[in-house]
Amino acid sequence: MPQLTVDGIGEFEIPHGKRLVLALREEAGVDQLHACGGHARCTTCRVEFLEGEPQKITQAEKDCLAERNVDNARLSCQIVCEQDMTVRIVSRLAGSGREDCGQLPTEAMQPEPAEWTEK
Repeated sequence: MPQLTVDGIGEFEIPHGKRLVLALREEAGVDQLHACGGHARCTTCRVEFLEGEPQKITQAEKDCLAERNVDNARLSCQIVCEQDMTVRIVSRLAGSGREDCGQLPTEAMQPEPAEWTEK
């Protein structure tokens, strides 16, 4: 099982293949935002990688980050836990002014079909 370390929060074992946004919510108990429901249409689920950043990226994530000129961050909704990683949370419900984190993302990667490319 991959080890997920969340800066300032703790270390967690994550089922292999689980979406990072769900692991942050379910295993780590983080109030990670995901306003678009995990479809790579916003950037509220951003995380910064401190270690173990995956070198593959979905085309949807690549396009979303480019459209919003986001550097040095990744979308947790578009990352699959397949290796040990250490992340820093960027967007949390606390202090955001939002009523909730967003629609619960599905277990399967969205949008379908997921197109993977090199980072």
